[in-house]
Amino acid sequence: MTTLFAIIFLLTLIFLGYSTFIYSALNKLLRPEKIDTVNLKLSIVVAAKNEAENIPSLITALKEQTYPTDLFEVIIVDDNSNDNTLQIIKSEIADLTNFKVIQATEKNYPAKKGALDIGIKHASNQHIVITDADCIPSPDWLKAFANKFSQGNDFVFGIAPYKQTKSFVNKIAAFENLRAHMLMFAFAKLGFPYSAAARSFGFSKAAFEKVDGYSNTTETLSGDDDLLIREAVKNNMKIGLVTSKNAFVYSNTKQTYNEYKTQKFRHTSTSYHYPFKIKALLAVWHISNIVLLVSAFLIFYDSVFFLPVFLKFILDLFLINMFQNNFGYKFNLIEVIVLQIIYEIQIIYFFILAQKFSKKW
Repeated sequence: MTTLFAIIFLLTLIFLGYSTFIYSALNKLLRPEKIDTVNLKLSIVVAAKNEAENIPSLITALKEQTYPTDLFEVIIVDDNSNDNTLQIIKSEIADLTNFKVIQATEKNYPAKKGALDIGIKHASNQHIVITDADCIPSPDWLKAFANKFSQGNDFVFGIAPYKQTKSFVNKIAAFENLRAHMLMFAFAKLGFPYSAAARSFGFSKAAFEKVDGYSNTTETLSGDDDLLIREAVKNNMKIGLVTSKNAFVYSNTKQTYNEYKTQKFRHTSTSYHYPFKIKALLAVWHISNIVLLVSAFLIFYDSVFFLPVFLKFILDLFLINMFQNNFGYKFNLIEVIVLQIIYEIQIIYFFILAQKFSKKW
């Protein structure tokens, strides 16, 4: 019991240290930032596969951007849809001179990477911004990205919250997205960028070519965002973060838990291919969280184990309450407690089973 207490005490100190660094990083990062107006030409690339229901809303959101129409083009790549996605796109953009659609007939890479690669090659401008076909970018999205590019950043990524509903699956997915965003933005601010949301992502063509495009990211079918960030870090590139609420990119969660689970398996499989340093940092963080949570069962043996559990929940509540609004979320006290427990359990579940899904799309 003495050895067990020593281990939990050490992990409690580690948890406190991580929490302090996360708070400090996010407190410095998530401050009101003026988005300067710049005249930078952008190319928005979107891969669309069977998105007939969603693509009109994306096109509308892109038309409503505050960025001047003559400074951006939109390239939508139909990724061999077997519904009427292509026909709907053509109809929606018929009168839009800065929009065009192409078909992914010959892809150099499988899945979405191949479609994006085609779109990037067709881009006329030197700065590329990417989102998904089922997303709704906020009005200042392009303006914020242009601002970050003008500051000399090679890669840029932003905040991409899920729309919150009363569905329990939605709450699970939204809370996981919040925790993932808090961690990846804090780590990026601390100098350890490792992940991004492809729903709000961009880079210069020169940077994309310097990392050899997607050629070094083929370990999984996913990873068109995380593994590109990995390659950017390898090449010592400058990475900018877009945090303005007027630049959020919203999307819906999956309808059922099985759909959400499959999505998470695919996303989690990418983490197997993070640099060792990042995997070690994340492993220590998640292990400390899980052990402190499980130590609640040891209270029956010794009341002293109440302290690490109490500290964990207090700090979890504090961090989430402090920053959830900055990432586009609002959870109440009970939701935070319940969803935090589910989140920790799912970390283990997804990580163990994700590998078998790395080749599925």
